[in-house]
Amino acid sequence: MKKILTPLPVGALLLLLACQSQETAPQPVETSIAEVKTTVDTALTTVDIKMGNTRFDKSLNDAANLISVDSSGQVTFRVGAKKDFFSDPDGKLSNNSAPILLSSVDNTKPFTITARVTPQFTPNGMYNAGVLYIYSSNDLYQKFCFEQDESGDHRVVSVRTVGTSDDNNHDLVQQKYVYMKISSDTKTVGSYYSLDNKKWKLARLYKNEYPSNIFLGISAQCPVDTGTVSYFNDVNIELKSVKDFRLGI
Repeated sequence: MKKILTPLPVGALLLLLACQSQETAPQPVETSIAEVKTTVDTALTTVDIKMGNTRFDKSLNDAANLISVDSSGQVTFRVGAKKDFFSDPDGKLSNNSAPILLSSVDNTKPFTITARVTPQFTPNGMYNAGVLYIYSSNDLYQKFCFEQDESGDHRVVSVRTVGTSDDNNHDLVQQKYVYMKISSDTKTVGSYYSLDNKKWKLARLYKNEYPSNIFLGISAQCPVDTGTVSYFNDVNIELKSVKDFRLGI
């Protein structure tokens, strides 16, 4: 017996087509590290600057010409007007002009960078900061700052950039300097600060998804004012990680 196909009512046909359209429509996805640029920025220049047992071999945005190191090992890092490193989600405040002094690191092995950071804070110096970095490219980095906020307060701030930057304000700090540390065991990245270089407080913790070849660095930034200086003491990079990622020791 021949089967007779009955046409669908117009309403049912439209509903079926709408469902099929929803099933095939592309869904929004968040940016992942695999999708951002991870190759070394061509603007990096080769340098050879030693601070204690730590050697810096790359300079971004003329950083090598903006620092001086005295006999005690203190680093004076000068920065000009409107220098920042931030990838604004809507693009309005994006600015990758801050100078960064960098040291090559094998990310398949543990590492820790530490320093005492003393920024020069001024009445008009909103977002002035001394900064530690993990840097892969202008689209993939983390900065860890002792920074002046919108209210003129001084606090620990962390910014992680994967395509675009987030912005996280942490604890207020009443003294002029703070000890800062970023550490990884190849799987986890932890960021910590201390008032006395003994007791450390956790500011940020996340999965290490950086490529195998990265840089650790120091920087000064001045996004708003006419220029500033930050001082770094006891800058040190070690090929080992903290043992306790909650306590930072």
